[in-house]
Parts: sequence; C-alpha cells; structure tokens
Amino acid sequence: MNAPITRPPAVAGQFYPDDPQRLEADVQRYLTNAEAPENCEDYPLVKAIIAPHAGYPYSGPIAATAYLQLACTDIPVKRFVLVGPAHYEPLRGLAVSSATAFGTPLGRVPIDEEGRDAALAVPGVHVNDIAHRPEHALEVQLPFLQSLFLDFTIVPLLVGEATADEVAAVLDALWDGPETRIVISSDLSHFHDYATARRLDDQTAGAITALNRAALRDGCACGQEAIAALMTVAQRRGLSARLVDLRNSGDTGGPLDRVVGYGAFIFTTPAPPAY
Repeated sequence: MNAPITRPPAVAGQFYPDDPQRLEADVQRYLTNAEAPENCEDYPLVKAIIAPHAGYPYSGPIAATAYLQLACTDIPVKRFVLVGPAHYEPLRGLAVSSATAFGTPLGRVPIDEEGRDAALAVPGVHVNDIAHRPEHALEVQLPFLQSLFLDFTIVPLLVGEATADEVAAVLDALWDGPETRIVISSDLSHFHDYATARRLDDQTAGAITALNRAALRDGCACGQEAIAALMTVAQRRGLSARLVDLRNSGDTGGPLDRVVGYGAFIFTTPAPPAY
C-alpha cells in the first residue's frame, strides 16, 4: 500500500494567510459580511457554484457570497468536484493530482479516489502533478469549504487546452446526486479599466444566467471553458443559474485603471423529494 501523499499549500502566505488562526478569522469575516439567504428552508439545492480565485483581500468577499449559498442545505455534502484553469503549466486536456490529499493551514482535505478514477476514465484526463504543484485556482477555494463543511473529499481538476465539451464530459461523469457538488474556480475580465470591466462582466453574467454558452465572449474569464461546460450540463439537466455577487478588484481595494472581475454564481435545482 502506497504511503499517503499530501500536496502542500502553494500560496499560503501569498493569496491568503498562512497562520491558521488568522486564516480562519479572515474567512469567517468574509462569510459574516456576505449577503446570506434569508431562509434555508425550502431553498433550492445549490448543485454548483462559480467562485473567484484571486488573493483573499480582493476576491474573498465575492467568493464568500457563493459559499454561503452553497452551504444553505440540510443535505450532507460528501464530495466537491473542483475545476479551474491551469495558470502555470501548459497541458492538454484536464489534469488530476496523484496526491491523496491537499493541505492548507486549516488541515488536510482528502482526495476522492473513486472520483479520480472516474475522471481518469474520461478521454483527455490524465495525472499531472507538475501542473497542480504551484496552482492557486483550486487551493484558495479549500479554506472556505473547510470552514463550512465537515468530512468531505475533493476531486481537483485543472483545465488546460480543452474544449467545453471535453470538460462537460468530466462533469457528467462525476455529477452523481446531491451529496456531490461542483465548484468552478474562475475570475472574469482581466486588466481593463473599471468602467470597461463592469460592462464586460455584466455581459458575461448575462450569458451565464441565461445559460447561453454562445454568448460568452472569447477571453471573458480565465476559466471560460469550465464555465461553458457547467452551463452546458446545467441546461441539459434542467438547472437554473443566478448571479449573487458581481464586483471587481477596484471595488475591494485595488486601483481602478487595471482591474480583475469577480463573479459569484449559483446553479440550482429543486431539492430531491426524499429530503
């Protein structure tokens, strides 16, 4: 039996605090200040979210809004499928990690081996630890999950040169029931002035909430293919998409002449009658 291998945090101390107490306090502050659902009773089941992945001072408040919606459930969540763009290593298709867990200052998050095997059975998915080693897109989502959920596993997937349909095939393979949820990690527009970013991100948000994949402007988001894939699967499975927060780095403390857009979206379906 192989010894457990934990993929260590790559951006602790950069994108978010490396001190556990400070990290926990920061995440709780973002969650406390975010707009929460008024009542989780009879709330639609949030099957998937889109959340940003920049440094916490910039994107943390927006991500928190998505995660509060995701946590509005009395159905135990056992697995999260995390999908985000590969920023540092060129790769073809999608990459999983061979690690048995991902680490953050808040502890270890186990990788779901059955889910990884199911992903690897889809054409275009392979193991690539080099791509995962420095990547922040998935890592920065974990402290929010660790703060809101207990006893869960993850299937971490990085998207390289792949089509939306290729990514959609992986989402379909891992979809399962309400115990599995999907997190798409993506920022929106990059490095425009504030007014231009607002206009472009409004257009992107309109396309996402309409589940109109054809209306996504090329380059509208760094995780565009994963977003388009989720839209495709959501439309086919009868989900609805809703925008819950849309801001940019100019709104959260950055300069206004060169901003990055952040959107929080939820994809919902009526809760199963059994619950």
